[in-house]
Amino acid sequence: MRGLDGKNVIVTGGGGAIGGAICRRFAGYGARVGVFDKNLVGAQKVAAEINGFASGVDIADYAAVGAAIAEFERSLGPTDILVNNAGWDRFANFVDTTPDLWDQLIAINLRGPLNMSHIVLKGMVARGSGRIVNIASDAGRVGSSQEAVYSACKGGIIAFTKTVAREVARKGITLNAVCPGPTDTPLLAAVAGDDERGQKVRAALVGAIPMKRVGQPEDIPGAVCFLASDDASFITGQTISVSGGLTMHG
Repeated sequence: MRGLDGKNVIVTGGGGAIGGAICRRFAGYGARVGVFDKNLVGAQKVAAEINGFASGVDIADYAAVGAAIAEFERSLGPTDILVNNAGWDRFANFVDTTPDLWDQLIAINLRGPLNMSHIVLKGMVARGSGRIVNIASDAGRVGSSQEAVYSACKGGIIAFTKTVAREVARKGITLNAVCPGPTDTPLLAAVAGDDERGQKVRAALVGAIPMKRVGQPEDIPGAVCFLASDDASFITGQTISVSGGLTMHG
């Protein structure tokens, strides 16, 4: 894709399944990648594969985010592209959750992307260019049972993406959101499990998806890299589902 070679990219949650796939794809296009992940070992593993920059920053900590981005930019230069990919969930009916769990979910899924974007955008606005791609979720578009607070956070990310896209459009900066559907990650494996119930959960998911399979981590980076590339320079404020047809929006 045009315009990714030599760009400086930060990917949060870059040590995970989807994040790692995104990091590798950007590196394949010639970008220099900052792998940000609270799990520093995971970040270092992916960074070693792609000759990238690793950071163990907790994105929920605004001061730590500022320090980590400053270190990345001292090493590689200004941030051209930010991918807010880090996310976390715990499945439970809303009435069975606690405010402490809400705080954890909000800190990672909503506050974290706000922290990252707030700091990176200042430099992008000053330079008059930049791309932000937020990994939301179809749960934020249509809801998802046992994911009430996660869905609320991801719906907030979609609204945040559209709003800031309006604010910075004249500065040459675009923001877009990508919504993965059910994807074969450790989180899905933990939810489904390997027992008979887990097999039924997975079968039900597959049955609901028109393409009759769950997504793979490698299904996500194409949309992300496209939205970050020069090929998408006139696309902003949009939300794209990568879900095998599970959700279709007009």
